[in-house]
Amino acid sequence: MRTIDQLAQALDAGHTTSRALIEDSLQRIADPAGEGPRTFIKVHARQARAMADAMDGLRKAGRAPGRYAGIPIAVKDLFDIAGDPTPAGSAVLANAPPAAGDAPVVARMAAAGFIPIGRVNMTEFAFSGLGINPHYGTPRAPWDRASGRIPGGSSSGTAVAVADGMAAAGLGTDTGGSCRIPAAFCGIVGYKPTARRVPIDGVLPLAPSLDSVGPLATSVACCAAIDGILAGGGATTLAPVGLSGLRLAVPENMVLDGMDDVVAVAFERALWALSAAGATVTRVRFAEFDEIPAVNAKGGFAASEAYAWHRALLASQGAGYDPNIRVRIARGEHMTAADYLDLLAARRRLIAAFDARTRDFDCVLMPTVPIVPPRIDGLNDQAEYNRTNMLILRNTALGNFFDRCSISVPCHRAGEPPVGLMLTGETMGDARLFSIAGAVEAVVR
Repeated sequence: MRTIDQLAQALDAGHTTSRALIEDSLQRIADPAGEGPRTFIKVHARQARAMADAMDGLRKAGRAPGRYAGIPIAVKDLFDIAGDPTPAGSAVLANAPPAAGDAPVVARMAAAGFIPIGRVNMTEFAFSGLGINPHYGTPRAPWDRASGRIPGGSSSGTAVAVADGMAAAGLGTDTGGSCRIPAAFCGIVGYKPTARRVPIDGVLPLAPSLDSVGPLATSVACCAAIDGILAGGGATTLAPVGLSGLRLAVPENMVLDGMDDVVAVAFERALWALSAAGATVTRVRFAEFDEIPAVNAKGGFAASEAYAWHRALLASQGAGYDPNIRVRIARGEHMTAADYLDLLAARRRLIAAFDARTRDFDCVLMPTVPIVPPRIDGLNDQAEYNRTNMLILRNTALGNFFDRCSISVPCHRAGEPPVGLMLTGETMGDARLFSIAGAVEAVVR
């Protein structure tokens, strides 16, 4: 896996061309022994080749639209792309009317010269952290591929496309962990921004109160550059920061429960490395975490807001939904207006309390996911599906509820099962979090 900066350097130096990068991506996608058929719902081969030739011509003329012009990216099936329907990994919207225009984030990536190689698979309607899709197949995580491990969701296809070199980077969404979970399970970096920074127009919604758009890529620097583009400010570079003196909080309650031995070893090793580099690691009990289960007991924002969007479609085509997704959305039917207003009030109160409790820390650290990727064939039972899904989403969903920015960085060693280390920063503290994450990445990867 090469970073987008390495690819940009190769393009600038004439060591490769955009057309060569596109052809390599298309060859990997088409490989019958690979994950391409399960990863991509639609491949934009003709358009990608035409755009690549145009970018090569512009670069020769010194008129490339940006440093990253000509680099292939994957686009989650949740985003509007002009001329395509936006099925969101579903069968019921497979023949929906084509989008009239690109989502703003897709348009911003295209304006920077990135080339969308195609639409990638996802959990249907983004409503699960597992990445399983009965309609288009489930791409397997890179680790222990022979056994068939889940890729994480809902941005499953984006993560597998990047991990397998089918794209240099990709766009995902994150409502409860959907960029960070698949990044952790596929051994790459996934970023969830402070939601308000990046527009969600032209993105099929799950829960607008929590939805955010973020990148998945091979490094923190890649994600920082793409995040800057998505936010409308242009590609950004990491501002260097030293680990010495950083104050890192590690929650003692909830987020370490149910952690398997592989994750526990990698997580503690990462904490030790950060301490050795001069950071101060403090174990803290966050009382706010203990309140979350009761606050979300009736379905939370995801069920209530998803049901509001899906209720007519469920009534007419509910039989076409993945049953595991349909039952989760249907929970929102029983939430009242009073329940929803109580939820809003509880979120405001808990955000204020959490902000006060984390004020003296530079960021909060925890395992992205407390377990390594389970086998796909072990999740056929709905009870086990739901139990595993809730466990996988538990840690990452905190960042969305508390309106924070958050990033998952690999912290396992070569040859080990994938483990993600999650750093959560302050609301609107994205630039600071990227700087810290870049320093952490250098120590724990």
